[in-house]
Amino acid sequence: MKKAILVVSFGTTYGDTRKVTIDKIEEKIRDTFVEYDIRRAFTSHVILKVLKNRDNIYIDTPEEALEKLKIEGYNEVIVQPLHVIPGVEFDYINNVVNRYKQSKVFDNIVIGRPLICFKGEENGVPDDYSIMLDALSKQLPSNETVILMGHGTNHIANAVYCCFESVLRDRGFGNVHVATVEGYPTLDRVIPNVIAQGSLEVSLMPLLLVAGDHAKNDMAGDSRESWKSVLEAKGFKVKIYMQGLGENSEIQDIYIQHIYDVINDKFNNVGKTLKGI
Repeated sequence: MKKAILVVSFGTTYGDTRKVTIDKIEEKIRDTFVEYDIRRAFTSHVILKVLKNRDNIYIDTPEEALEKLKIEGYNEVIVQPLHVIPGVEFDYINNVVNRYKQSKVFDNIVIGRPLICFKGEENGVPDDYSIMLDALSKQLPSNETVILMGHGTNHIANAVYCCFESVLRDRGFGNVHVATVEGYPTLDRVIPNVIAQGSLEVSLMPLLLVAGDHAKNDMAGDSRESWKSVLEAKGFKVKIYMQGLGENSEIQDIYIQHIYDVINDKFNNVGKTLKGI
């Protein structure tokens, strides 16, 4: 019986943050699930192209990685996304996995859930939002105003960000706000809420797996359009927390638990459930 775990992330072109996030999580998965071979794939074809042309680094797409596992005769495959929400990238992975399920190439192929997925309230369904907040709270300063930078999307899963902010409020984190780069809520929507709290000091923190291009440029860059510059222009004193979620050991452990859930046959209909939303 040949078994593999395919760890799939969006990817990054920044080697420094990759080493302390994606590499670190894969290492922890390898050390935890020693009976499985660990493989990597990225979903961003733009990032794959940059890495290949700039650094001569070739990383598989999910399709390429699964095709290699098929050729090498693997029987069981677990596909674990490192994405934060079940958005466009998760749909992409899930569709690929479903094609391999239908072709029955593997004896068993299943997909784990991303970081924030279920808002369980009953019937044993996990509350990924509270689990995520428990892990994130260890790095949240208790007496500072914080704006978390999420990626955002036009996918229905963008609702995760507003839901997560509601959970923050429910748990007493009134000083922590959520904004996104490419979705809603926007930074413009969040700034009046911060001003209303009477604080002119704010910490910016990525709600992203890696502190890559969005964190380094859109959040903390020197351009007039960066969040740091926009806030400073409005009179804020800005602190930068340049650490991707993947550097947080407790968040790393959430992905480990999601793999255990798949192995123990819990919530294995995650792909089907989310596809039907």
